[in-house]
Amino acid sequence: MVSRRLSRQEGHRRKFLAVIDDTPECQRAAHYAAARARNSNGGVVLLYVIANGDFQQWLGVEEIMRAEAHEAAEAVLAKAAQSLRETLGIEPESVIREGIATEQINALIEEDRDIAILVLAAGSAKEGPGPLVSSLAGRGAAFPIPVTVIPESLTDDEIDALS
Repeated sequence: MVSRRLSRQEGHRRKFLAVIDDTPECQRAAHYAAARARNSNGGVVLLYVIANGDFQQWLGVEEIMRAEAHEAAEAVLAKAAQSLRETLGIEPESVIREGIATEQINALIEEDRDIAILVLAAGSAKEGPGPLVSSLAGRGAAFPIPVTVIPESLTDDEIDALS
């Protein structure tokens, strides 16, 4: 059971959570989340989840790999945040987690009770729309807040018109 959302209470504001990774479509989700936040006086949280399985090495190597993965995640988040600052004037929060994406998304939603909308982007590759969107469609993942799925093919102007 998820805790009640606080985003409508005094001193709080609704936040849009966008999951960021190395895919081109995640920029669509971040742009939509930021446009919605700007238009509703809300906030944006960008989440990057590093998969656990990336560090199954000897301890010394594992620590180096973990540090490199965090540096890479920070660079991807910094680039996404810079884009939102430049195009929409929004200063997002950035969060890096390690683990299974769906579990980390749910944990962050539970911890930050101002997060009210999860924004995902659907890729257009022949492999499918992406693992998170596919898991939603296949009932593999359930989130305690509304989920908005943005098609990769939408332009910034189209997203702005929708938000």
